[in-house]
Amino acid sequence: MTFPEFDPVWFSIGPFPVRWYALAYIAGLGLGWWYASRLARNTSLWLPGRPPVTQTQLDDLVLWVALGVIGGGRLGYALFYKPSLYAQLFTGEGWSKLELFRMWDGGMSFHGGLIGVTLAILWFAHHQKIRLLSVGDLVAPVVPIGLFFGRMANFINGELWGRTTDVPWAIRFCNERIFNTYGFCPAGDLPRHPSQLYEAGLEGVLLFLILAFAVWKVRLLAKPGYVTGLFLLGYGLSRAVLETVREPDAHMPDALQGVVTMGMLLSIPMMLLGAWLIWRAWSRPPVGPAS
Repeated sequence: MTFPEFDPVWFSIGPFPVRWYALAYIAGLGLGWWYASRLARNTSLWLPGRPPVTQTQLDDLVLWVALGVIGGGRLGYALFYKPSLYAQLFTGEGWSKLELFRMWDGGMSFHGGLIGVTLAILWFAHHQKIRLLSVGDLVAPVVPIGLFFGRMANFINGELWGRTTDVPWAIRFCNERIFNTYGFCPAGDLPRHPSQLYEAGLEGVLLFLILAFAVWKVRLLAKPGYVTGLFLLGYGLSRAVLETVREPDAHMPDALQGVVTMGMLLSIPMMLLGAWLIWRAWSRPPVGPAS
């Protein structure tokens, strides 16, 4: 199957292009805001019948989370996958091209965004004197929404493709648009796993449903840290499994090539922390969100 002729730009307003990638972030943040508001307004989900934040506090939190996603995602990508972007800043080349800040060219890291969001939540919870784990439990069920839209945008852009395969649904990530953009097809002309769609389904849809079941049916928001732990463990496991069909990172040391990827390495701490949070929450009685 040949990759469809998707245009990364949905439409343009004068000289300014509106890209699907940007719309994915807007959709993820907008729907996430709406879903978090539903959770925060439902007093029956929290003990003792009081959500951890008011609507005004949630509105402020969304701003800080957005900054954490964008800033952490880009800086984390440069740190984990393309450190040369930092080196360019010291040579002067980076400042002239501003490559580190050209997010519209692609290059965002989920794990970097997670670090950015974690720092934003830490600051917000401390500043507002709110229980940290309860804020995390409010944000965690929302994240798969952004992951779904982000992976769909990756697919439309024809990036982060999978390994070569002969499965019937394999896709050749090479078309006229990609060839004209680069002068060649970075993914080559061999059929590959559409790993972006796998991730949209597993990290996005399935993880969202698992967390929704934990929140609405099992009522785990009454145990601070449980939902956060489920998200961290669930995403870490999903990412580690899907890394086996994603194209391996070319910059990994030769000794690790074909054995482990950066995504796997970064997911291990997530799984360990998630498992610990689940154990901690399970072993303690339900408590309210107040600090």
